[in-house]
Amino acid sequence: MVIYIAADHAGFKLKEYIKRYLKNKKIKFYDLGTFTDKKRVDYPDYAVKASKKVARNKNSKGILICGTGTGMVMAANKINGIRAALAYDKYSAIMARHDNNANVLCLRGRKVNFSIQKKVVNYWLNSRFSNLARHILRIN
Repeated sequence: MVIYIAADHAGFKLKEYIKRYLKNKKIKFYDLGTFTDKKRVDYPDYAVKASKKVARNKNSKGILICGTGTGMVMAANKINGIRAALAYDKYSAIMARHDNNANVLCLRGRKVNFSIQKKVVNYWLNSRFSNLARHILRIN
């Protein structure tokens, strides 16, 4: 598995924190930007860039971060093949995978505890899709 990670300026610091976590866990990832929090950028540019990579590579996942996470999830879900979810705690992270088979996790980068966000990433990465017929039907 490979992770495509991207953020706008508001999510940059959390992105860097999550990258260190992924590296320590020996999870392969590609950083698609932004590469500074000193210049304002548009979150849809990064959501689309990462989501297109995930949509083309079925053995990949995405992590997107903006100020609230909401913009990223809305932009990512416009890409065919993407099921992006905003998660903020253990339950929402696990259920995003279990029920919705989310292949992109969106996080908020502002007014948030980074260590809690790292746990959300961990729960999401370690959860699996249920493959229950009702969930497959809903996704399709």
